[in-house]
Amino acid sequence: MNKLAAWLRNILPDFILEKIRGAKKSAARSALQKQKQSGEIISKERLLIQLREMGIAPGDHLMVHSAMSKIGFLADGPKTFVDALLEAVGPEGTVCMPSSPVKKLQLDYIREAPVFDVRNTPSAMGSITEYFRKLPGTLRSLHPTEPVCANGKLAAEFVGNHFGELTPYTANSPWKKLMDANGKIMYVGVTLANAGTHLHTLEDAVMFKYPVYYPEIFSVRVIDATGLEHEMETRVHNPEFSKRRRCDELIPLFERENVLQKTTLGKADCLLLDAKAMCDCMVKNYSEHGITMYTPHGDKTIKFND
Repeated sequence: MNKLAAWLRNILPDFILEKIRGAKKSAARSALQKQKQSGEIISKERLLIQLREMGIAPGDHLMVHSAMSKIGFLADGPKTFVDALLEAVGPEGTVCMPSSPVKKLQLDYIREAPVFDVRNTPSAMGSITEYFRKLPGTLRSLHPTEPVCANGKLAAEFVGNHFGELTPYTANSPWKKLMDANGKIMYVGVTLANAGTHLHTLEDAVMFKYPVYYPEIFSVRVIDATGLEHEMETRVHNPEFSKRRRCDELIPLFERENVLQKTTLGKADCLLLDAKAMCDCMVKNYSEHGITMYTPHGDKTIKFND
C-alpha cells in the first residue's frame, strides 16, 4: 500500500493530491468527533502507561514525529500528548520534535520564503509540533529548512550550532546529535515514508554517491530568538531525486537488526527506533551493500541514470 501511495504522489497533479488530503482530513475529524461523543477520550495517564510499556524511561532523549488525528481524541488536544512525553522522560530527559516550515518541497519553499524567523515562522509538521514550538522552555534550532524544537535537559545542546550548516543533517545538527546521545525516535501514526528525516543523516555522514542535493546553493536570512538577523547559505534536496525514495522498505532491515520495534500509542500504530543503532545500521549497510532509502535492497537493484 505504501508503494502504491508513493507512486500516486509522483504521478497525480497537485490539485488532485490536495483534494485527497482534504478528504482524508475531513474523515479524520469526523472519526475523532465520534470518539468524543462515545466517550473514547484518551488521557495523559493512558498515554504515560503506554509509553512506559514500550520502554520510554526517565532520562531518555526522544525525537517524536506524530499525526494527532491517528492518536485518537485527546482530552486536552496536543497538551495531553506533550505533557505525557515530558513526564515520561522527566527532568533528566529531552523531548525533540521536527518543526520544518516546509509543507511540500524544500526547493519551492526556499525560493518563496527567503526569511526564516525562529520565533514566528510556524511549523508545518502538524498541530502537536506547533503547540510544542510555542511551549515555554522549548528551544528551536536556527536552520531554515529543517529546524528542530527541543524541551528538556539537553535542549540547548541539541539545537545549538545548527545555524550555518550548509546541509541540515550534519554532525552539528539536532538530528545527528540525538543519535550520538543514544536517543530514541518515535513515529506515532506516521512512518518512515512521511517522517523519515533521520534517514538523511546518512547522506551527511558518509561520502554519499547519489545526487540528492539540488546543485544551487541558496542564501537565506535567519532571524534568531533575540530578533537579530543573520544570513546563511543552505542546500536543499533535489525534488527529482527525492521521488526515488522508498523509505518504508527499510523497515524490515531495521527490524532484523534490532533497531526498530512496532507498538501502539493511543490508537495509533507506532514505530520506536534506537537512534544510534539506526545510524550504525545505515552506515554499515550503505558501506557493505549500497543500501539507502533510494536503494533499500542494495545499489544493484535500481538504475540511477535512466
